[in-house]
Amino acid sequence: MKTKLIYLTVVLAMMLGFASCKMDYYPSDEQSSDVIIKESSSTIMDGCYSLLKDEIEYLGWPSGNTYCRHYFQMAEFPADNICLSGKSTDPLFQATTYTMTDNLQNVGTLWMVGYKIISMTNTLIEGMDESKAENKQILGEAYFMRALIHFNMVTLFAKPYSFGRDKIGVPLRTSNKDANVKRNTVGEVYDQIVEDLNKAAELMGKSRGNAGYASREAALGLLSRVYLYMEDYDNCIKTVDNMFKEAGVAPADKLEPNIGDYFKNAKNSKETLFCIAHEATEDRAQSAIGSMYNGEGGGWGEIYPSFSLLNLYERYPMDKRYTEFIRPQYSDETPSADLKVFMPRGTAGSEEKRDIQLFTAVYDSGTDTYSFKEGGTTYTVEKRLIQGEYYEYHVNYGSEDRTVLLLPENMAKRSPGNYPKFFSTKFGYQDGSPTLSSPVVLRWAEVILNRAEAYAHQNKEKEAFDDVNIIRERAGIPAAGMFSTANKHGYTNALDVVLDERRLELAFEGHRMFDVYRNKRSMNRQYPGLQPWKIVPCDEPHIQYPIPYAEWTVSGIERNPGY
Repeated sequence: MKTKLIYLTVVLAMMLGFASCKMDYYPSDEQSSDVIIKESSSTIMDGCYSLLKDEIEYLGWPSGNTYCRHYFQMAEFPADNICLSGKSTDPLFQATTYTMTDNLQNVGTLWMVGYKIISMTNTLIEGMDESKAENKQILGEAYFMRALIHFNMVTLFAKPYSFGRDKIGVPLRTSNKDANVKRNTVGEVYDQIVEDLNKAAELMGKSRGNAGYASREAALGLLSRVYLYMEDYDNCIKTVDNMFKEAGVAPADKLEPNIGDYFKNAKNSKETLFCIAHEATEDRAQSAIGSMYNGEGGGWGEIYPSFSLLNLYERYPMDKRYTEFIRPQYSDETPSADLKVFMPRGTAGSEEKRDIQLFTAVYDSGTDTYSFKEGGTTYTVEKRLIQGEYYEYHVNYGSEDRTVLLLPENMAKRSPGNYPKFFSTKFGYQDGSPTLSSPVVLRWAEVILNRAEAYAHQNKEKEAFDDVNIIRERAGIPAAGMFSTANKHGYTNALDVVLDERRLELAFEGHRMFDVYRNKRSMNRQYPGLQPWKIVPCDEPHIQYPIPYAEWTVSGIERNPGY
């Protein structure tokens, strides 16, 4: 059995040639790695950043085959924020439907590129003199990047930390000199991530450019997330407290006042701690992350918000996270005053019952209700009070209770499923292009919500609600919609409040799947779309992605159960 992890043993010259940033290429027989590191440490580190976004040919797929595209799709699409409106030959389909296999391009590319980046950071960490002041920033960035990639690997390819430190994790690589390969435990990987992030924060100061470069604040921001995932709530809270103490400002001052402009200007925003910075020349068009969410400007526009997410936003229709980033599409220029009832065909798991039936809504002003007819039967649309505070529309149809949407009659739909088209724009409109963005990895809003969740787990409701309200105020929620210990708006506990707020604030940014499963909750995907109509339990084996075929067949490392 070979003991060399096939994607980890990367010659430095190969790494330099692999990155697309402008770097000098030194043939391996002309310059030693020490010389290359001494003369090009910042260039090598820039290569790490480039590998997050470079198009890589893998299994015959070069176009749009990037680490960042696959990561954001693999982290978001198995959750309950999205509706898959059609079948696709893109491997995002398998991620969305929990039918992943070990020879998919997205799984293999993420693994390959991730460990290439880790190998490059190890080259810098092993080859640079930390005692020299001029080396500290680059070294700090290397430690940050090594931690970030290990974190991505362990959260995608292993069970959550909350399931036990002794669960099988991913290979932990802290030296290019070690050729032995094994899968470390989840606890070992997390411990190294914490160590690396503390070291990164110690070495770094401010970013050496825009938010596409790491900084001390970025390292601490990621550390707050890691502590939260580790259920180390004291250290999560302490880390966030120290971040604001160092910044010398109130939490609200770290947020972009106008959230509607935030994502298209993310790499230069004060709210961004770290993003994958893209330039205009790096617009991937139809292959961009935003293309699947937004059909404007040539995008595919095939991923829509789920019924459950739309209902959550509808509790406060003025929510700027709703009005600014989720755009309903109409067949005419303006929405019609006449409404249609969009109703799932059923609650079973068969293909046809994931589609939507359409009925003309009839309004009765006397009873303030809507109804529709099918054959000789009239069905009333019930405006149901949820949690004693909010409303959803329901219909009792065929002895089944079904959540429905009331939408304008001229709402654009994707056939054959009749899925209402809502384009999401968080990954677009940088430099005016609908498909160009600098995807946000870390931002201050998340950091505040990390602390809010830590407080909630400690039953410190007031503190949790104070943080949640900071986020809601920026979103334009009125004073009546703020949370307090005296008014939880129908919720029974602070944790449910925080998890819903994280869902509203961080939708499509790659958090929801981890938020649900690490809290040992099930994922309710019983809503229309081509994703399976089911409640996914947190112990479902396919929550963890498979170790790539090209990896385990060569190195012999243990595979994930269920594959």
